[in-house]
Amino acid sequence: MSTTSRTATDAGTSPANDDDRPRLGAGPWLVALGTALWGTESAFRIPLTESGRFTRDRGLYASDVLVLLEHVLILLTFLPWLVLRRAELPRRIGWRAAAYVVVSGVAGSAVGTIFFTEALRTGNPTVVNLLLNLQPIVSTLGGWLIFRERPGRRFARWAALAVGAGLLLSANPADAAGLSWFGLSTLYTLICALAWGTATVMGRGAMRELPLPLASTLRIVVGLACMLLIVAARGRLHLDQLAPDSANASSYAMLVALATVSGGIPLILYFRGLSRTPASLAGYFEMAQTLAAVAVTWGWFGHAMSARQIAAAVVLMFAVTMLQRAAPVEADAPAPA
Repeated sequence: MSTTSRTATDAGTSPANDDDRPRLGAGPWLVALGTALWGTESAFRIPLTESGRFTRDRGLYASDVLVLLEHVLILLTFLPWLVLRRAELPRRIGWRAAAYVVVSGVAGSAVGTIFFTEALRTGNPTVVNLLLNLQPIVSTLGGWLIFRERPGRRFARWAALAVGAGLLLSANPADAAGLSWFGLSTLYTLICALAWGTATVMGRGAMRELPLPLASTLRIVVGLACMLLIVAARGRLHLDQLAPDSANASSYAMLVALATVSGGIPLILYFRGLSRTPASLAGYFEMAQTLAAVAVTWGWFGHAMSARQIAAAVVLMFAVTMLQRAAPVEADAPAPA
């Protein structure tokens, strides 16, 4: 399946005509499926980090330690895949491909995670959840600036509808009317949205340059290096933190499920989708993570979805479907991997 290529002289800032639209196939929906599986992580993460499930007085793992262990397990499962596909690997990695992978890993695993945690610690979760809906706007701007993506004529209207649906899905805006929107928490959330939006754009760049097995594995390696530094800086790189005495077969099984169902498998699907999806479009399909997270809290933890959230979910799916029809055109877009 080919992606429409355009020369640098064709890549202006005007909207793309309908005839120019790339044929993306299942690419955007693979992005949505991957991020939706990421959204299931609370089903595994909460029992491992909050008290009451495996320990009496505290969570089994600190949050950053758990993310570190996830990266270790994912890397262990990816290495055999990389060896089996070694014939497809390039002899050398160019500086641009390396930069895409490093920035994607640092922005996604380190910067985004740290500032998201700090935003929740210092502010109100409703404000944080609402502001994070700015993330796809960041990826749209990044795709335009870096890859010269030209949106379709109706892209802006469907993007606005998707963001509006995301706002209604993630939190009730009426509940945020009396909350403080100014302070460190807001700044932290905006930095997080910038970091995660940048990670989307850089991930797209990596998939333009590298085969899927190598890009996925390098992304985990960079994330692992970041988490090692974070955990060490917080003084938690010790055996009693990494393998607590209270851990048992059930907790280890949940850890493996977290690293596979909500970790490695989604990453492969996500990167496969990014190989066929412009960065400015991918950000809106990533909103499936919010939809999945809400569904998990409904089906797993018993927090019922409101009529507002159900309606917002329907509108969101409709909006991203229409966004695909107005998909941006990339300058010199490569054939999908």
